[in-house]
Amino acid sequence: MIARPTIRRLSGHVIDLIAAGEVIERPAAALKELVENAIDSGADRIEIALLAGGTGRIEVVDNGCGMTPDELLLAVERHCTSKLIDDTLVQIKTLGFRGEALPSIGASARLRLTSRTPHADTAWLLAVDGGIITPPVPTAGVPGTRAVVEDLFFATPARRKFLKSPRVEAGHAESTVRRLALAAPHCAFLLRMDDRIVLDLPVQTPLSRAQAILNETDALHPLDEHRQELHLTGFLAGPACTRSTATGQFFLVNDRPVSDPVLKTAIRIAYRPLIEPGRQPVVALHLRMPMEALDVNVHPAKTELRFADEAAVRSLVIGALQRGLGRGAGGGGQRISLQRARPAIHYPPPESHPPVTPASPVPQRVQGGFADSGETFAPAARRLAPPVAAPSVSGQNYPLGAAVAQVLDTYIIAVAEDGDLVLVDQHAAHERLTHERLLGQFGAGRIRAQRLLLPEVVDLPSRQADQLLLHREMLSTLGLEIETFGGGSILLRTMPDLLQGSDPSTLLRDLAEELSDDPDLTPGDASAVERRMDAAIARMACHGSIRAGRRLNADEMSALLRQMEQTPRAATCSHGRPTWLKLSRTELERLFGRIR
Repeated sequence: MIARPTIRRLSGHVIDLIAAGEVIERPAAALKELVENAIDSGADRIEIALLAGGTGRIEVVDNGCGMTPDELLLAVERHCTSKLIDDTLVQIKTLGFRGEALPSIGASARLRLTSRTPHADTAWLLAVDGGIITPPVPTAGVPGTRAVVEDLFFATPARRKFLKSPRVEAGHAESTVRRLALAAPHCAFLLRMDDRIVLDLPVQTPLSRAQAILNETDALHPLDEHRQELHLTGFLAGPACTRSTATGQFFLVNDRPVSDPVLKTAIRIAYRPLIEPGRQPVVALHLRMPMEALDVNVHPAKTELRFADEAAVRSLVIGALQRGLGRGAGGGGQRISLQRARPAIHYPPPESHPPVTPASPVPQRVQGGFADSGETFAPAARRLAPPVAAPSVSGQNYPLGAAVAQVLDTYIIAVAEDGDLVLVDQHAAHERLTHERLLGQFGAGRIRAQRLLLPEVVDLPSRQADQLLLHREMLSTLGLEIETFGGGSILLRTMPDLLQGSDPSTLLRDLAEELSDDPDLTPGDASAVERRMDAAIARMACHGSIRAGRRLNADEMSALLRQMEQTPRAATCSHGRPTWLKLSRTELERLFGRIR
């Protein structure tokens, strides 16, 4: 027979080790707790030094309020804290509040705390080794607190076995510091790893701190929106600025760095129509809300929380990001690099080079490095003259500048007023313009369509034909009126006005594939249809756009640029690729080896 188990009370030491395992899972977690304490202490400068990614040593020095000897003893006792103003766990305005961090670190490592209050005559040193406390003794030290952690997990060898390499642990630690630094731009940060300075940030404005943390100087746009008691601020990069991972996404809620699935989902939904699949946007968002509207006491690590009204938070974030992304081209495009220059390049005076009219010559095409002007060889002086096709945009708000030529019948070359060279993909750009027009008509109730003089019969595989007929009503709202014509044949009676001239068979086949991508899509399911609607409209926009290889005249090129500047989300096409690129004089000279 199996012996009957008996219940026993765990020792205080074992309880501390269990708690330590919840709070301190790796060096970065211990570092996070120490830096949070430093920020809560009112410090405006924090210096951090790590050895072997924190597995060897963690040191955090701040110039905050410091602690007295009695406070040092309480600080390493479980569930002692100075940060809760009442017992409700609602009005939590500090990063720490549970009173578990220092006891957990002291239970599993060798902890040394040296602290001095501003008006004290001396500092005090307290030591904790595997939970054994040595009372404070006087020592030399400046006002503030110095925390040193060594031999992390020496008291719990099993946990130490599961640590990754020092390089991996160092990456986690750096990420932790960056998130906390973003939350405290009023505080200077210095991070050293193995005697190498990794981060050196002065006291900064929120924008400067976001630029430093996100490593983006040109691409960030401010965000500031209210909805009832919710206030969302922060900075977002345009859809042309993406990463392969989500490391460029930072979230703060009431000044607390968090990792929240509601916010992550909202960002994914807002950016989904604008970026390539597999790419991740770059954002730094700060949500402020009443304390009673969220619960931060969800997990000992304090990076998770719960919202009282998740739908309201999600709606605000999605709407704010979509409005922030809904700007015309010229403010959020893709630059070749992040350096800026203001070269002294000017347009020729209007009287010497008048704007192109319909009767003016078509801009010269560049082929094989020579001007295809009908001449075998142009004189040198003529080749070096400013292009006559360049209309002046001086003094006008035209971020994409003046179109001067078309390359390979696909790319438009333009020169901005500040001298930057602008390259535009005509198909990608027009695809976005068509997409937004179709979305506008759909949002107004129905996409405008034109009845075909002769209905088009499109032969499709039976599976694709059945898929289209299943969603006949939805397609009619997109301007596509279809009916069966026997077998796998579909009779198309109307086409959207914006798609006149498109190949109906290719369009219907692509739409059938798009609808087949969602196995849960059923007629009458409004939410499921909504998930596929934008993707279906994107497919239609691609078919109704100027194709690569079509030659444009000067007026058409100029009109395309002006429409891009006025069209929301025109920095990327419907598939998330950039529609335009910019090169400054500095970047051109670097390409040619003039500067390094």
